[in-house]
Amino acid sequence: MTQDELKQAVARAAIDYVVDGEIIGVGTGSTANFFIDELAKIKDRIKGTVASSEGTAARLRGHGIPVFDMNEVESIAVYIDGADEIDAAGAMIKGGGAALTREKIVASISQKFVCIADGSKLVETMGKFPLPVEVIPMARAAVMRKLAALGGQPRLRTKAGSDDAFITDNGGEIIDVAGLAITDPVALENQINQIVGVIAVGLFAQRGADVCLLGMAEGVKTLSF
Repeated sequence: MTQDELKQAVARAAIDYVVDGEIIGVGTGSTANFFIDELAKIKDRIKGTVASSEGTAARLRGHGIPVFDMNEVESIAVYIDGADEIDAAGAMIKGGGAALTREKIVASISQKFVCIADGSKLVETMGKFPLPVEVIPMARAAVMRKLAALGGQPRLRTKAGSDDAFITDNGGEIIDVAGLAITDPVALENQINQIVGVIAVGLFAQRGADVCLLGMAEGVKTLSF
């Protein structure tokens, strides 16, 4: 199976976790897009969604699926999103799609977090995928120095084909930190959160996944944490 076919398989499997009559949190990225396309087939069963990015909101609305402002919502039954890496405890690196801050916000009010990913995303130790950190633009250099002091190799994310900084939906910039072997994700998440100027770090360890649906050649494997 191709990587896209594996993503489609977990997106279909995630529909089993959709709670009828409820608001569903929807993530950002290629795997989440496959889930949105599957969700559109049962959109009459749900009350609506909360989106983790402007791009996701546009795709949902394009399918005729209602999108709520999160300020209108007290709780979300389930949040379904992908991951760039996930470990055996359900901790994740997210933010390859630049939506890490809003993804964390949506996850924070969700009763259940279902991660959907192809099997290559399951790792023993996270950090091969560069860790995204969203920062306030004026703090970029100061934060990069602090991240380098932690042993990482920070690099400013730029727009495709340009040297200009990539700007998030929140007006922030993203620093991608390579060279980390993340053996204690919760501790590192706390440490980076304390750096002044950081908006959010793409470590989802304090609030990790409850379930992961992994797309494997032999089918979808379910991990519970």
